Amino acid sequence: MVLAVIGAALLLLGALAVFAGVLPMAELTALVDRVAPILLFVVAMTVVTELCSEAGLFRWVARRMRHWGRGRVWLLWLLVAAIAIATTIFLSLDTTAVLLTPVVVTVARQAGLPPLPFALTTVWLANTASMLLPISNLTNLLAQQQLSGITPVEFAALTAAPAVVAILIPLVMVALVFRKDLSKKYDSVPVQRMRPAGSTGAATAVPPVRDRALLTLCTLVLALLLPALVSGLPVWLPSSVAAVVLTAAFAIRRPRVLRITLIPWSLLLFASGLFLAMESLQNLGLPGLLASIAGSGSAPADLFRLAGASLVGANVANNLPAYLALEPVADTVPRMIALLIGVNVGPIIAPWASLATLLWHARLTAMNVVITWRGYALFGLVLAPVTVTLSVLALILVG
Repeated sequence: MVLAVIGAALLLLGALAVFAGVLPMAELTALVDRVAPILLFVVAMTVVTELCSEAGLFRWVARRMRHWGRGRVWLLWLLVAAIAIATTIFLSLDTTAVLLTPVVVTVARQAGLPPLPFALTTVWLANTASMLLPISNLTNLLAQQQLSGITPVEFAALTAAPAVVAILIPLVMVALVFRKDLSKKYDSVPVQRMRPAGSTGAATAVPPVRDRALLTLCTLVLALLLPALVSGLPVWLPSSVAAVVLTAAFAIRRPRVLRITLIPWSLLLFASGLFLAMESLQNLGLPGLLASIAGSGSAPADLFRLAGASLVGANVANNLPAYLALEPVADTVPRMIALLIGVNVGPIIAPWASLATLLWHARLTAMNVVITWRGYALFGLVLAPVTVTLSVLALILVG
């Protein structure tokens, strides 16, 4: 609701800017042409992932993760990390925050383990693992357009080195901070005897998936969708086809699941208002002000300066407005990647720095997992500067 209110207010301010002539109609039309496909992709992927969740795909994975860990906490943690990396890269950071968070908390509780290392691994990787592909983060989709619409494979070639570093550093930190917890063992039981989340008493059989046909279809759709998203096609096209296919299947087999709330209205309002407001600010001299802060040039010191400015901007405001504000000064490929490092990897200090972090905390609160923002920020104050610095260093060394 808060996002929707902010988005509506930003839309109103943007409309006033258009009415006052600050944002000419020609620029407004160009903005719509740019962001409409991106927002369509966001809606389609949200529908796909929510329907896959309704089909039980993520619960199916959760029930087996404890068994796959074979009683070793470190192995279970690595499985959680691997899934968080995969979902972030191929389904976006918000998907990881929304759908994987309850899965890992449930797995940790089933194994009698503290959820904190698993929860922090999830949220940190949801942000830091979002560098590799355009679909991983909304900022990447915007950057892809600025980079002359390069293919996802070409985009990954540019971001691979910093992306690997940005994934490894949070894992190293979790391994060091929680080394005692990760060195423990837990009881591993057959999948068929695991208790459902929230059950008590002796181990009982997990209820079977309600509709195996839907589960199979969702698995198949995802298996076909992921390569299509990196094939070079406009990402809104395969994601929209996938959303239509799954919606049709649920309309036949489980129509009650199809609710208007499947569409992320709050996020759409917020993003639309933000795009409009930032475009208006660009015409009021914002790029000139930020250029004096973020500097210019592609020398190593210049790239560190831009990444640092975007890290600060993301944590003061939010990573999306930070990207939009600094995009005009990211006028070369190295500067664009440095900007993405700051706004993708850096927003792990303030709770509002990325939408994924807010969604993650909301899921934890709903599951009665207490993580204070003070503790989260203290971890982030150590992790964010180190990860951003080393990621930029990787960019410089490889580039």
